[in-house]
Amino acid sequence: MPPSCSGSGLTIREIPLSDRNAADGGRVAVIVAHPDDEVLWCGGLLLSRPRWEPFVACLCRGRDPDRAPRFRRVLDRLGARGAMGDLDDGPDQDPLPKGQVRALILDLLPGRDFDLILTHSAQGEYTRHRRHEETAAAVRALWRDGTLRTGALWSFAYEDGGGTRLPRAEAGASLCFPLPEAVWAEKYRLIREEYNYAESSWEARTTPRSEAFHRLAGPGPAQKEARP
Repeated sequence: MPPSCSGSGLTIREIPLSDRNAADGGRVAVIVAHPDDEVLWCGGLLLSRPRWEPFVACLCRGRDPDRAPRFRRVLDRLGARGAMGDLDDGPDQDPLPKGQVRALILDLLPGRDFDLILTHSAQGEYTRHRRHEETAAAVRALWRDGTLRTGALWSFAYEDGGGTRLPRAEAGASLCFPLPEAVWAEKYRLIREEYNYAESSWEARTTPRSEAFHRLAGPGPAQKEARP
């Protein structure tokens, strides 16, 4: 089993969701680049909080005839609503205009006020995917200028040793949640069966058993992320 991050030592039931004490029924926005990011980086957390009201905004692959319908089926299992955009996601990963990414996020989300927002880290979760980094930057910009308002903003906290290993929870994450076996098994099933990734795939081999986050805003001390 991959090592767990040291982090806060909290269990999933002890999550300090927001200053509004909405842990049992919060409005949660998950803003990700791709269908499957919501499962890989925070799927265990979502599965463990059935009273949350999550909305997953996925910025890419909205017209993908394979992954788009799989995304919708996964949302049903997560008890979430969601919407997809169709940003360019070609292999060249040409930079996108900052305004385009921000505008799409606002267009996909059902509102501007949330108890918790989850999104990518400034560096992405592995080396490297530009769309993860652009999504992270856009969410932070919208939060800093007050367009998006949230009681707590958490970024995924994973690293791959500069591409030398599969991504895993960062040892220095401000929040870390080792997943109960049953929760991890369902998360893995979503990757294998709903998203149809082979056992030998990068996604299946990566599926983290511990989920980790940097707390950028919310109760307790916030943590600053390094900029790429």
